[in-house]
Amino acid sequence: MQIVKEKISRKTLEKMAQNLFGDMVKAVIDVEREIMVLDGELHADEETRLLETGSRQENLWGINLYPKIKDETWIEFDSMINLRPSMGNLTRGVDNPKTRKKIINLVNKLVDKNDPT
Repeated sequence: MQIVKEKISRKTLEKMAQNLFGDMVKAVIDVEREIMVLDGELHADEETRLLETGSRQENLWGINLYPKIKDETWIEFDSMINLRPSMGNLTRGVDNPKTRKKIINLVNKLVDKNDPT
């Protein structure tokens, strides 16, 4: 697993994907600290890593990244860690549009989309 605080290339994401799932990399985003952890087998493992480094549960969201996809569908909002009825999130997705936008903006900040793949 790798904690990302600065830009990472799509090529690096592709290599991570090939090593574990083929075309996808799991990620957990901390929308408050503006970091993410990548390349875990389970979102729960990545979530634990961020919690151990000072993140708070309510700021963590699980997503999947498909580095070879060039449009907005390359970010998939689907993780068991997102299921939080007490916070009003009743699905494995991210129900709040503002939170989804924060996640998209953060991923775009941390992943170099201009990297040739």
